Amino acid sequence: MIAIHVTRNLAFVTMAETDRNQLLHAARTFCEAFSYKKDVDVVLDLFSKTRALSIIEYGEPSLAPFIGRRFEGSFIRKYFEIIGELLDYDSGSLRFPEYIVDTETRKVFVRGQGRFTWKSTGESWDESFAYALDFDDELKVTDYKVWADSGAAYLARIGKLNDVRQEIKQVGEWPSSFNHNPMLNF
Repeated sequence: MIAIHVTRNLAFVTMAETDRNQLLHAARTFCEAFSYKKDVDVVLDLFSKTRALSIIEYGEPSLAPFIGRRFEGSFIRKYFEIIGELLDYDSGSLRFPEYIVDTETRKVFVRGQGRFTWKSTGESWDESFAYALDFDDELKVTDYKVWADSGAAYLARIGKLNDVRQEIKQVGEWPSSFNHNPMLNF
């Protein structure tokens, strides 16, 4: 009886590991398509054809046209078009060093890094960001959630990012009011 129990557990572990590897592969495929600036239609082919779709990049909506707005259904194309119109990065330069796979909920959490440039101002920033990708049974994305540096994006959009950097550089540190606040002692 014990041998049968062990065999069942091994079968379950093997199946779970296969699911994990498949989800990981699907998430890496999505991240690589974005990193290598694949055509929007190629990226959209990685989304579900049978389930409701949504994209949201969390943050204050007034900071940039792609932040704080939910793009749903056929409007997910618009999100990628806006990103392509406003932002630039070197093809293949985005790195995705960490993936966390949840086979029960069919979610993959991704930490990424890259250098972005706001096209109209030419201002650039290094950024760490996170994705949550939900997948359907066919390993297609249904929900794409992004947490990123909306402050840097906003300052770059209005052409003030380099000014703020220069201001901090001239002062040599944050204003003294920050240094004496115990809540801000990091």
